[in-house]
Amino acid sequence: MNRIAKFAAVIMTAMLASAAAWAQSSTPSPDASFAPFEQWMGAVLTADAATLKALYSTDPAAQVRVKTVMHPADADTDFWLGMKVRTMKVELVRLIVRPDKASIIFRADVVPGQPNAQPISVTDDQYWMKQGDHWRLVGVERTDAPALKQPADMKKDLYPANADAHAEIQEAQERAAKAHKRLLLVFGANWCFDCHVLDLAFHRPEVAPIIAANYEVIHVDIGPDGKKNADVAKQFDVSLDKGVPTIAVVESDGRMVVSEKNGEFEDARQLTPEFLVEFLNQYKPQAR
Repeated sequence: MNRIAKFAAVIMTAMLASAAAWAQSSTPSPDASFAPFEQWMGAVLTADAATLKALYSTDPAAQVRVKTVMHPADADTDFWLGMKVRTMKVELVRLIVRPDKASIIFRADVVPGQPNAQPISVTDDQYWMKQGDHWRLVGVERTDAPALKQPADMKKDLYPANADAHAEIQEAQERAAKAHKRLLLVFGANWCFDCHVLDLAFHRPEVAPIIAANYEVIHVDIGPDGKKNADVAKQFDVSLDKGVPTIAVVESDGRMVVSEKNGEFEDARQLTPEFLVEFLNQYKPQAR
């Protein structure tokens, strides 16, 4: 693995770890603000290339993830400057600031300034670090024109801390056996943005009926450190190394149908409704 690839892995791991470690303060207040981010937005709106580029770390070099592919910082600055943004409505999903680091997730509805350009929605996940007296962006995950609805906040308690995963799975197996369904185990945590994206997707009109007719959905909490319910993950051959959410489909008698091991759902913000429909139809119970 080369130096850039190594750093990219470190940054994305740091972004994930920060989200987990700061889970208890993941909801921004209405007046939440972060001056470097405000400066970043100002540079985007005024197409101030020098200011914008200066906000990205050069040592170590900032890394930008778009559709699971890592790029240098220019991929982000060129994207924003290239749109010649006319207006940008920004909605903070999460803003967490610590003395030497900050994590920001925001949604933006952007009206480009080019002739005949169509408005575009963007979800941005930024990881900032303080370098000396200055804040710099070291990691970005950007989702352009997402096909799935992106959550406006992360307040929904998808993974209650007091839930007993073993008991919930046992109860779900009993219901599934009576209704000729399978279990859909979704491993994740409340601090995980993509877990909230996937939950919203499960309620889409083309997805929800498939789930209702064929699956009992159980959310399995991995906790703030990613280690909670590790025995459940092991029992169902689920790998958490690629991130969450991750999914296992299980028969009502506990036999495995499939477990995702390559991070297919980890970047849920990039998925399409068609992908979910295909997956759910592929692993639903066979018709009797």
